[in-house]
Amino acid sequence: MHEAGHTFLARMGKTKLRPGGIDATNWLLEKAKIQPASKVLEVACNMGTTMLLVAKRYGCKVTGIDLDEAALEKARENIRANGFEKQLSVVCGSAFDLPFEDASFDVVINEAMLTMLIGEDKDRALKEYSRILKPGGVLLTHDVVFREENPQVQHELIAGLSKAINVHVEPLTLAGWKEKIEKHAFRTEQKYGAMTLLDPPGILHDEGAKGALKIMTNAMKKENRDMFTTMFDFFHDHAAQLGYVANISTRL
Repeated sequence: MHEAGHTFLARMGKTKLRPGGIDATNWLLEKAKIQPASKVLEVACNMGTTMLLVAKRYGCKVTGIDLDEAALEKARENIRANGFEKQLSVVCGSAFDLPFEDASFDVVINEAMLTMLIGEDKDRALKEYSRILKPGGVLLTHDVVFREENPQVQHELIAGLSKAINVHVEPLTLAGWKEKIEKHAFRTEQKYGAMTLLDPPGILHDEGAKGALKIMTNAMKKENRDMFTTMFDFFHDHAAQLGYVANISTRL
């Protein structure tokens, strides 16, 4: 059984599992102008790290949804440990069929997931995000972007990245992401740059010295070394061709 890259990195101790790291996430949150009264949904909330960040920073209520019950149980533990049971809640469900009414949220957060949806599945999710957002509400997404325009090279990058992280992926170009999102009644602003997920300075910046040391200690254990090295080498070797994009998309 092949472990998914994001699950593996979380097991190594990595808490910021985003292509552009905490800086890209912070840019999205700052642009969103979240208020204490805002209704916020995080799709693919995983263990609740971003939910807690948002609730602590803005004093709002956040709902999380994820298909992985094991991740949701970790999220519940984190919520209880931080004493945020009144502000945060999680449910099990799919991005393709969100169990919420039309126009019921001010903000939808969905980081590092759309890249892992292939073809029309991106549209299926975006259609749901558009449906549940209020007019003027914002969608915050954060994904992998091609910095390479050659279709043949893109095809090779998709194959290599999918193999390295054990997950089928389909990044898009900057223009491709903008076009894909704006098809669903959004107006999109983008921030983009180099991927920091496994860049040593990026790990240090996102996780701090203690966290970075924990990750590297775990990664160099015999049972983890091959997978970590495969991922690290791929991202390092293709740093000029793959980056991150943060999209803030306003519902029209």
